[in-house]
Amino acid sequence: MRQVHTSLASIARALHGTAIHLVKADTVEDFYVRLGTMDIRSFWSISIKENIPADQAIIIVGDRRDIQRRAIELGIRALVITSGLGIDDETLALARERGVSVIVSPYDSATTSWVVRTASNLERIIERQFATVDSDTRIADVRKKFSVTTHALLVTNDEGALTGIMTKSDIFKPVRTRLVLVDHNELTQAVPGADEVTICEIIDHHRLGALNTTQPILFINEPVGSTCTIVADLFRRDGLQPTPEIAGILMSGLISDTLHLNGPTTTPKDAQILSWLSDLAGIKSKCLADEIFNSGSVILANPPEKVVRSDFKVYEEEGIRFAVSQVEELGFANFQAHAQPIARAVQHLREEEKLAFAALLITDINTQNSLLLVKGDAAFIERIRYPHVEQDEVFDMPGVVSRKKQLIPYLTSLIKEMSADGSLPNPRQSASPFRAKRK
Repeated sequence: MRQVHTSLASIARALHGTAIHLVKADTVEDFYVRLGTMDIRSFWSISIKENIPADQAIIIVGDRRDIQRRAIELGIRALVITSGLGIDDETLALARERGVSVIVSPYDSATTSWVVRTASNLERIIERQFATVDSDTRIADVRKKFSVTTHALLVTNDEGALTGIMTKSDIFKPVRTRLVLVDHNELTQAVPGADEVTICEIIDHHRLGALNTTQPILFINEPVGSTCTIVADLFRRDGLQPTPEIAGILMSGLISDTLHLNGPTTTPKDAQILSWLSDLAGIKSKCLADEIFNSGSVILANPPEKVVRSDFKVYEEEGIRFAVSQVEELGFANFQAHAQPIARAVQHLREEEKLAFAALLITDINTQNSLLLVKGDAAFIERIRYPHVEQDEVFDMPGVVSRKKQLIPYLTSLIKEMSADGSLPNPRQSASPFRAKRK
């Protein structure tokens, strides 16, 4: 309780005292605090018995001149004189000669002793090497970070600022997060950690994937061109009117998904809902469509790595994982000018996600045609029966504009075809994702 780790300058500041003479004022050291309130003979006896190095001792004393001088003669580190009492010139001269610091405190001895201890430097209890996680880390990954000696993890944001603390007991608490999947129903397309929380609702218009839930849930899946159509219809069905801003957002999604009602997935319900939203938003769908489709090229506005992930979805069929991205352009000129770096980005995507193959569908919204860039095993690419364009991995797909309704069924049919003839991956062979076709 008498030991304090600090500097003499910090002690003087904590005491609001007067530093008459300081030696190495800013050096942080270990000090031992003692009160010089006893008789000079007792003080001398205790000083010997305690075996405290004099150059680490701070003596707190009032106007006891005999104690002051004896402490200085012993070569103590500092003398703190209490109650605002001064020090005579002869004693101060002795202190300067012996290199003893002198501080005058305005408080009594007991208070001075307490304040000196509060001046302790916190550096020794600050841990600068510590484990951190961000708020998006999955609980399963957090568990791996805990070790026998790690009792807590600091949760930080992107700027490195502390946002919370996670302890070992936290990972055993039930997860209260409830998740609604919108515009998808496959966990491979969901946010990280979706398989560890309760999925309570799904609103979607895509094919059904392999998804299991622990209890019955509300599952709305309609064969329409856009999930925005379903959401808008839920408003209308319950007699609610979305604000003009929300109506405009729903219109934008519907127009983008259906290529302004020109895509093959478009249904009469999409057209009906779009007309209803148009009245609420106060904007004609044709004007909004022109603004959306002319807002700029995805390929020109983004690096290749972002282009291939701008609308990126992972699928699984017959145990084969693959990904298909899609971008919509006005013509194919931008793609053709950047085909090589985009092809490299698709290959990197395939390797990074450990996929059997990765594909990018580039759709011309004017002609309603597409090009397909595929990176994967040669055995699979050879199965694609559409004509090549310039290079072997780019195919001309006239009339194909829907990833969900046209491209995915075609690709899955190729995988099933390979399954039938025995050229799907063999779990014992890891050199290639596909086996050579049996002869």
